[in-house]
Amino acid sequence: MFVDQAKIHIKAGDGGDGGKGGDIVFVADDNISNLIDFRFKRKYAAEKGKDGSGKNCTGKNAPDLVIKVPRGTVVRECETGRILADISGDEPVVVCKGGRGGKGNQHFATSTRQIPRFAKPGFRGDEYDVELELKLIADVGLVGFPSVGKSSLISVVSAAKPKIAAYHFTTLTPVLGVVRIDDEQNFVMADIPGLIEGASEGVGLGHEFLRHVERCRLIVHIVDVSGSEGRDPIEDFKTINRELENFSFELAEAPQIIAANKCDLAAPEQIAAFREFIEGQGLEMFEISAATTQGTRELMYKIWEELQKLPPVRQFEAQPLTQEELDDKLLSKKDFSVTIENGVYYVEADWLWDVLRSCNMDDYSSLQYFQRVLRSTGVIDRLEQLGIEEGGTVDIFGFQFDFVE
Repeated sequence: MFVDQAKIHIKAGDGGDGGKGGDIVFVADDNISNLIDFRFKRKYAAEKGKDGSGKNCTGKNAPDLVIKVPRGTVVRECETGRILADISGDEPVVVCKGGRGGKGNQHFATSTRQIPRFAKPGFRGDEYDVELELKLIADVGLVGFPSVGKSSLISVVSAAKPKIAAYHFTTLTPVLGVVRIDDEQNFVMADIPGLIEGASEGVGLGHEFLRHVERCRLIVHIVDVSGSEGRDPIEDFKTINRELENFSFELAEAPQIIAANKCDLAAPEQIAAFREFIEGQGLEMFEISAATTQGTRELMYKIWEELQKLPPVRQFEAQPLTQEELDDKLLSKKDFSVTIENGVYYVEADWLWDVLRSCNMDDYSSLQYFQRVLRSTGVIDRLEQLGIEEGGTVDIFGFQFDFVE
C-alpha cells in the first residue's frame, strides 16, 4: 500500500533542572519509500531534560528523538498550513526544539530560606500537530491520460518495472526510474498515475499524485496521438494542462516537452495535425512509440539537454509565522494569571510561550515588541494592580526581567 500523506503529533521534551529537553529531529531515509508507518503510530514525544541530583548537580540534557521519513517529505503545521521543514537533503532537520533547562530549588536557597518550597521548571518544548506529505524528488515527471503509454515509456528507458496492462489505472502508485545517458550522466524520471478531467478537484486517481509533479524540473506530456482510446489528442492535451493549472500555477508554468506516443498506430495526417497544433503553442513535439522504442532514445537525449538549462529540483522553504499571524494568535488567546512568590511575579499564559520563543531579547526592536504585547494584552496593567514596583522581578516561563514603568 502506497501512503504519501499522514498526520501525527510531535512534542519536544520539556526542560528539566538545567537539563535541556530532547529535540524532534527529522531525517531522510532512502530505505523508506512511503509514509505507511505513520498511519499506525501517530504520537511522537522526546524525553524531558533531567533534573539535578544531589550536591546541586545540574540535570543532563535529554536525547533527541529522530524520526526517519522518505526523502522528499514536507512537514506542515496542521493549524496554519505553513511549512515547517522539507526533508530533502542529507542533513537532519530540527522541527521541534526541546525546552531550555530551568532552575531547581537549590538556585533559590538563601541563608534564611534553607529549604525552598518551590522551583521553576525548564522551558516547554515545541509541540505541533503536523501533516507529512511526500513529494517525490524527480527531475522529470510524466503526465497524461491513463493508458497513453507512460508506464511503457519508463520501462524501456530505465530499469523501472511498472505493472503494465491494457486497462485504465494500471499504475496505482508513482514509479521512479533512473535514465542513464552514459556512465556519468543520468536523471530521475517519475511516472505519475494517469490524470483525467476533474483530477485537480478530486476526480479519479490522478489527483492523489499531482503533488509528486511539483518538484519536477521538466514535464514530459505524453499524448496518444493515434486516438486509440477514442479521444481527440488535442483535447487530451488541453484537458491535462487545465488540470495542472487548476492544481498549481507554478506547475502549469513548468517547461514541457510533448511526446506524441503510439505513432506506429497513427495515420500520417493525425500526426501532422497534432504537430501543427503543438508547435502553434510554441512547444516541441517528439514522435515516439514506447511499444517499439521508436524515437525514445532521441527523446531522452532532448530531455537531458533541456535539464542542463534548468535550476535544481525544487525545495520548499520553511515558513515562520508572520508578525500579523502571531498577533492574530495573541488576540484570540489573552487569558493569563499572575502569582507572587517571594517577591517574584510569575506570569502564566500558554500563548506567551509563542511570543517569548519568537523574540530575541538582545535585539532592541524585538524587546520593544515584547513590551508592547505585555501592555496590549493587559499583563502590565495586572502587574501594576498587584503592586509591582520599579525594579520588581517578573518571570515568564523562566525568563526573568526587571519591571520598568
